Amino acid sequence: MLTRTLITLAAAILLSVSTWMITPVAWAITPITLSKIDYKDCPPEIAKGAVTSGGVTQGAACFLIVGKAENKSGKTVYDADVYGRIYDADNNNVLPNRGRVGLIEQVIPGISDFEMRITVPESATRPLQLKKFKASGFTTKIRQ
Repeated sequence: MLTRTLITLAAAILLSVSTWMITPVAWAITPITLSKIDYKDCPPEIAKGAVTSGGVTQGAACFLIVGKAENKSGKTVYDADVYGRIYDADNNNVLPNRGRVGLIEQVIPGISDFEMRITVPESATRPLQLKKFKASGFTTKIRQ
């Protein structure tokens, strides 16, 4: 009886210790600092489009958000989601109910340029105001 208990206890300890040793690496979110954020009109070849909300189609205006992305991790970051608020000249949120505004596919270590396309309702008055922009991604590709 004692032998059986000791064997069971040893097996439990061995199993417990072995799971610590083979735990998979966690995909940690890596923050990316965004700076010098601005926007410019899209080139004509990508500027056409429409904004749909609640089944109603509206005219759309296309812009490229541009700026600098700083990756302090020392590793390439992939699929960095970009979050921020975009307001028109009248302080109306042009992308309501949407904190995520885009994606930077790859950010190399250090400081690099980025650009991403956004589409806003044509009725949004210019200039646009870009506020509270931030980004975070992963050091391994997770999206296919």
